[in-house]
Amino acid sequence: MKITAVKTAIVGNPWKNWVFAIVETDEGITGVGEGTVNAFGKTAAAAIEELSPFVIGMDPFQTEVIVQKLVRDVYSEGGQIHMSAAAAIEVACWDIIGKALNQPIYNLLGGQCHDRVRAYANGWYRGDRTPEMFAERARDVVRRGYTALKFDPFGSNWRIMDPYELDLSVDIVAAVRDAVGPKVDVLVEGHNRFSVPEAIRVAERIAPYRPTWFEEPVAHKHIGSIVEVARHTDVPVATGESLTSIHQFAELLSHNAIGILQPEIHHLGGLLTAKKVCSMVDAFYGVVAPHNAQGPVSTAMCLQLAACTLNFFVQEIFDEFNVEWEQDIVTAPAHVVDGYIAIPDRPGLGIELNLEECARYPYRQECYIPLFKPGWERREGDFG
Repeated sequence: MKITAVKTAIVGNPWKNWVFAIVETDEGITGVGEGTVNAFGKTAAAAIEELSPFVIGMDPFQTEVIVQKLVRDVYSEGGQIHMSAAAAIEVACWDIIGKALNQPIYNLLGGQCHDRVRAYANGWYRGDRTPEMFAERARDVVRRGYTALKFDPFGSNWRIMDPYELDLSVDIVAAVRDAVGPKVDVLVEGHNRFSVPEAIRVAERIAPYRPTWFEEPVAHKHIGSIVEVARHTDVPVATGESLTSIHQFAELLSHNAIGILQPEIHHLGGLLTAKKVCSMVDAFYGVVAPHNAQGPVSTAMCLQLAACTLNFFVQEIFDEFNVEWEQDIVTAPAHVVDGYIAIPDRPGLGIELNLEECARYPYRQECYIPLFKPGWERREGDFG
């Protein structure tokens, strides 16, 4: 089998343009992958198209060599955009392999470890940044059957917060905990906002509300910073979504300070490298919660990884709180039932992309999350 073409599609979801790769073969089997990067829709699609000549004529079964050609052979290091483009192509190849063998991808990456995976809700807190709004929306999430939910209570703050902003953020965490009760996992998102001392101060203030984790409290570029935070708080720190290589994970894990890692399939160049990272985390007795803040193809990718990963913890999902038409652009979209997602047994990713439906929602430049603008929580894109 040979790859004959690599095509792209962009779907204008209001808070993030989704970018998909479609890989075609000479045997008529087509695979799909996702390479979405916030605020870089056209750029990510262009990266996929520019990388495509490296794989035309190759056997899609050779995923290890394909990723090496897409990453090493270009010599330039393009970070998250580059790796997401490589991932979109690599995952589409896995989709092809699964279809050719009539097997779900997880059976080709070690086999099925879980019949279903626990999910946590994200994207549910659209509205004014008040404790009352967060509490009301959190209660709705629990009514839907979720047993875990994640949110960023910190508004548009960066590096440090004044007393009012800190108190408001803590009040939001307290309101959510009170709304959902003691048995629901409350996951607090930091979005790389803080300095090390501020992150430690925030962690101390939210600790009484027993968050399951404090995610990405400081930026990922200086691994020593996230390690410093983790060693100065009793609140578990989660991180990893922004890392783009196994080498960065190796450095982070070597400190033995963080036990909840969040590999991002996009940023790691695909499923095989993400699986390797999960094994690295297991070697340090850690668990993984794959990052997933993109579209429905990304969700399908994460389910394949979670299904074959023994040290899987919990899966992020936005799908139920996205645009209503999201589930129209793929066949057999994921559904959360009583807080869990059943693992599909269909070949490949287990979904197909509806290109006609995708075309109804074209790219729009304003479709991205402006995380440092007041009101970004509404997830309406760049609104001013």
